[in-house]
Amino acid sequence: MIELIDTNAGGIAAEFVASRLRAGSPAMSMVMTLVVVVDEEGSDDAMQVARQASHEHPARVLGVILGDARGTSQINAQVGTGAGWTGETALIRLQGEVVKHAESVVLPLLLPDSPVAIWWPADPPEDPASDPLGSLAQRRITDAASASRGKTKAIHLQCASYHPGNSDLAWTRITPWRALLAAALDQQPLKVTGGSVTAERISPSAELLTAWLADRLKVRFERKGSNGPGITEVRLDTKEGPIVISRRDGRLATFSSPDRPDRPVALKRRQLPELLAEELRRLDEDDVYAATARKLMKLQRS
Repeated sequence: MIELIDTNAGGIAAEFVASRLRAGSPAMSMVMTLVVVVDEEGSDDAMQVARQASHEHPARVLGVILGDARGTSQINAQVGTGAGWTGETALIRLQGEVVKHAESVVLPLLLPDSPVAIWWPADPPEDPASDPLGSLAQRRITDAASASRGKTKAIHLQCASYHPGNSDLAWTRITPWRALLAAALDQQPLKVTGGSVTAERISPSAELLTAWLADRLKVRFERKGSNGPGITEVRLDTKEGPIVISRRDGRLATFSSPDRPDRPVALKRRQLPELLAEELRRLDEDDVYAATARKLMKLQRS
């Protein structure tokens, strides 16, 4: 990693070229630009997650640390290739007036003719699509579960400001749950009359799973509380008996359904690199998430 002090976008771009030449690779197969907007305290962890996700999606990863917006503008950066990265990386620290115009630094560094994704590991803007940095991206990834406060409110804010290309890792976390529930009804096409989602008291993922089930099945679902971790049970009521997926330890679930023996199902809670990598696999609009966001807003108003 090369340290650049009091630099600019041109200096960072030039160092990308120099790093490739030093590595003996004037061209690198990168498929996208990933922008990570993070604070100083969380920057190491966030960039480590991005590095692991980039193994599946070779990318130019731009970490952007927005510092104090007062005073004289200064841009410092650490730029490099290799060291476990599949593409290029720059950790850019902004201070002073330039903090208010971060997009002017990031825009010249985006890979040409390739998609752009942006990830806020914590405390994203209330409306990511209208954020100056967010407006540069086709995919805007937030994480309500990592909000410093008001996690439940955070997912409601993201759903209220939904725009094509938005997604939240609270939604990604329930992909295995949704797959299991859909498979359960494929195997036993029973009419669902109601049900419940049980999870720890504050769980953005449980809010979304409840809304998804209500939207897909057109019946009422109750949100119940537990000690966690995360979502601990989903129950689908039918006239023949309940279909229940119960996960008490965050790793292994028990799948129960009418007239069939209980069976264990692997349902491990996934880590951030896997979640981020999944979100980067699709850069078009997630229609199901969009419908779920609308349903959650309707449930909130009712």
